Amino acid sequence: MSSPLLQTQGAVAADAPDQDIALHYGEPAQEQRALEAGTAFVDRSNRGVVTVTGPDRLSWLHSLLSQHLTALAPHTPTQALLLDANGRIEHHLHLLDDGATVWAHVETGTAPALAAFLDRMRFMLRVEVADVSDAYAVVTGPPRGELTFPDVAGLTTSIIPRADLPALAAELRPAGMWAYEALRVAAHVPRLNLDTDARAIPHEMGWIEDAVHLNKGCYRGQETVARVHNLGRPPRRLTFLHLDGSVDRLPAPGDPVEIPGGRAVGVVGSAARHHELGPIALALVKRNVPVDAELLAGGVAASQEVIVSPDTGANAQIALRRQPANRG
Repeated sequence: MSSPLLQTQGAVAADAPDQDIALHYGEPAQEQRALEAGTAFVDRSNRGVVTVTGPDRLSWLHSLLSQHLTALAPHTPTQALLLDANGRIEHHLHLLDDGATVWAHVETGTAPALAAFLDRMRFMLRVEVADVSDAYAVVTGPPRGELTFPDVAGLTTSIIPRADLPALAAELRPAGMWAYEALRVAAHVPRLNLDTDARAIPHEMGWIEDAVHLNKGCYRGQETVARVHNLGRPPRRLTFLHLDGSVDRLPAPGDPVEIPGGRAVGVVGSAARHHELGPIALALVKRNVPVDAELLAGGVAASQEVIVSPDTGANAQIALRRQPANRG
């Protein structure tokens, strides 16, 4: 569903998967500053919104998702993952219970599949699942209403009636996804389906602390989470890249990350231009890549900043591995 704000003067549509909302409205750097200052908002209405109602909603979701939800207090936002049987990430949910309904905003394009899966799992429990993305929109900026979630850089994400979008744009300056994505990448926050692939597991993405409760009961994929936490290491790790600012392009999602000389060690996820940091990116690389190795991301020179330690998991005492000193 294309956002009505794409009709705003100066609006430029974003690339997939965000083609239904604006990349910017003509002044991307100024929009970033206004967003950080709390005087702008980002239309993220391409995200999905799913609701779960009924007296069994929290205990039921607790049994399916990675987060502890049975005692979730009203208006306490949290995150959760839906994993497959092998512990791979299928859905990333931002959740809030208002006392009668659990509201979840999820990655663009994923709400229909999530709602269909949840609906199949109801059995005889007293729950109802609905994809309400047509009626509600996700926006990020100053808080709006009661359905609010913390977001990057001190921002707040809110679920509002979709019909309220034009009135909000008349009240606050709209900022595009260029602005939001730059702040998100700078905050080291991964995004499902841009920074993950079909094999991604929670430890690799740094979602263990935010979206996984390590001491709860059984849920699908828990065995992998517990095994990596107690015994093993994830095969890959999310890393933050400072890109060469002299290059006039950004690497694209899926571009190879290489050790100079041509050996591929990972893939680029999100890339953005930050108004202070310059060009930046997130990448998923092999765990054993030294944390100080200089890399090429889609052919662009890049240095790393650690997000997920190569020694995460196995209750390890973390000591970052660096390249051996040149003794030549």
